[in-house]
Amino acid sequence: MSKIIVFASGKGGTGKTTVTANLAIALCKKNNKVLLIDCDCGMRGLDLMLGLDKNLVYDTGDIIAGNCFTGDAVYPYQSVPGLFLLPAPMNAEDEISPKVMKQFIHTIEENYDYILIDSPAGVGSGFETAMASARSCVIVINPEPTSIRGALNIRSALQKNDITDIRLIINRFNEKNFKELNLFKDLDEVIDLCETQLIGVIPDDYRLVSLSQQGKPNLNTSATAEVFSRIADRIAGKSVQLGFPKKM
Repeated sequence: MSKIIVFASGKGGTGKTTVTANLAIALCKKNNKVLLIDCDCGMRGLDLMLGLDKNLVYDTGDIIAGNCFTGDAVYPYQSVPGLFLLPAPMNAEDEISPKVMKQFIHTIEENYDYILIDSPAGVGSGFETAMASARSCVIVINPEPTSIRGALNIRSALQKNDITDIRLIINRFNEKNFKELNLFKDLDEVIDLCETQLIGVIPDDYRLVSLSQQGKPNLNTSATAEVFSRIADRIAGKSVQLGFPKKM
């Protein structure tokens, strides 16, 4: 049985999709077979980050409508063996219901070690579809008040749906800026306010963003590769220390 994890954020702009893609790569580098499912209907971005956008013909909506077989809409990412993408429909009106998504994932989950679901920001209908079959969730935030409020909204919605295995990633952390802004005493205060167990801190790294926007995500060319490797180990249940490069 695969581990099905939804990645969520209470607000846009936290870098959630970038985190999801790079964590999938880190898991594949540890000999796992990973399926990325884009649930951000109408605003899909994983295909762009993986450089697969020009290859797409079918998406999840086509599978459900019977326009293609499941395998036709699952695209391998050739640069990383074991990584596959199932894109979201480009039209928002083709959004899949939570019930249908749950039934669909049940038919394919035995084929993968991990299924990572990229949810749209917020707690709307797209989020409900994304979390329908998830057994755990990773909330991605930036260390700022609006992001923390969004995280609490996500956490509340998850608990109402009996998802209690929830972890926190603090993304785009810049120690100098964090101290100068003086919004929080330290990172421990951020974690406490989110009421969620921390699984990783990802430094603010412009190279990571640049590579993702070029369709060339973290292939050991970014200083954050080790950070994602550690998070992947922690998701797998291994006891490894948190940590990130002090000099970017």
